[in-house]
Amino acid sequence: MQSYLVKLLFNININEGENRSQFDEQVRLVRSCSPEEAFLKARSIGRNEEELFLNSDNKIVSWQFIDVIELLALDQASDGEHLFSTTRKEEDHSSYINFIKQKAMELQSKNLTFA
Repeated sequence: MQSYLVKLLFNININEGENRSQFDEQVRLVRSCSPEEAFLKARSIGRNEEELFLNSDNKIVSWQFIDVIELLALDQASDGEHLFSTTRKEEDHSSYINFIKQKAMELQSKNLTFA
């Protein structure tokens, strides 16, 4: 068995078309014997996580799986290799940086021995 990172893409649709431009990219770890099997397993995971529900505003929310958009065998990755990134636009620059620094401090204090 080998470990693969796969990226799944979902379209989040609110109220049958009110918000079709919202997408969720998820990076998952998949263990399989081949890249083909990893791809098919990732597709199965995505399809199984499609859902339809009412949100707190009583609007129908649909998570539709689009497809697998990345596949990387972890044994092919080298130390420090860039695996994933996303670009965000935040209105309040300082608050966002403070939020990220707080999350990093929490990570250090809860999970890492050097904290």
